[in-house]
Amino acid sequence: MALIFTALIATPLERPAEMRSVSESARGIDWSNLPPLERFQARDGTWLGFRHYAPKGTATDRGAIFIHGSSGSSGTVNHALTAAIAAHGVETWALDARGHGASGTRGDIGYVGQLEDDLVDFVAHVRKSAPDLPLTLVGHSAGGGFSLRVAATPIMQDLFVRTVLVAPYLGYDAPTNKPHSGGWANADIPRFLGLAALRKLGIDCCAQLPVLAFAVPANSERILTPTYSDRLMRNFATHGYRLDLPAVTHPMTIFGGAEDEMMISDKYAETVQAIKPSVDVKVIEGVNHMGMVTNPKAVNAIAEDVATRGSGQS
Repeated sequence: MALIFTALIATPLERPAEMRSVSESARGIDWSNLPPLERFQARDGTWLGFRHYAPKGTATDRGAIFIHGSSGSSGTVNHALTAAIAAHGVETWALDARGHGASGTRGDIGYVGQLEDDLVDFVAHVRKSAPDLPLTLVGHSAGGGFSLRVAATPIMQDLFVRTVLVAPYLGYDAPTNKPHSGGWANADIPRFLGLAALRKLGIDCCAQLPVLAFAVPANSERILTPTYSDRLMRNFATHGYRLDLPAVTHPMTIFGGAEDEMMISDKYAETVQAIKPSVDVKVIEGVNHMGMVTNPKAVNAIAEDVATRGSGQS
């Protein structure tokens, strides 16, 4: 027990060096049409942030809820994609997942499973103004992993007609990952293993400790979330892609970028379709990880997919 507790504190979590491909992805984005931040109240009384994009042009009578990637929020570079989805006639909501942006304590949540509870509460809030709108869940990177987790959960499957995963992080054991996510993330392995050992002993403590750090720029904490606690890291992810994929009952599409510096996109199809052959996988040439939510080529392809493909398509 003493060795376990020593592991929790002995090795400090180190933030990796800034990842330029992520930091520079904000260049050229039109922020003039970023919707104002709104808030709704979750079941625990916490006010969580989101942005609402009204559909433009010819309305499709479809809706989408977007989940950002690790460290991000509804007001970061994924705005290029959410705005494009709305421009294709899809009413779109971008959520600040708890622990990010304007939602709760940065880098932490109260318990594993709270993010699912928040999403149920958010859909209930959306239903006040759009009671019958078919909703597609769209998630990028770690938000894509969380969206897979959601798609495999029985209570969630009735909330969404379809799921779209954009450059998803499928879990630590997925063959689609590059080591340390290509330099984006650094984990405190001794602390993580120590906390896991405590849970196996029936001791659920210290899950608020940070275990994962991201390669965000210095002094960016006002906008980005630099670290995740153990419980946020475990919740904002899949249960394990081998566990989640067989439980998915609604249509699912995965988009990857051929030049992704964090994921190995050409392995998505073989990895996922070996378990769930019905999952559609598309790889976009010439696009890197953040380009999947900022590059016009990728943004338009994903937005058109969300706007035109129905719940009956896989």
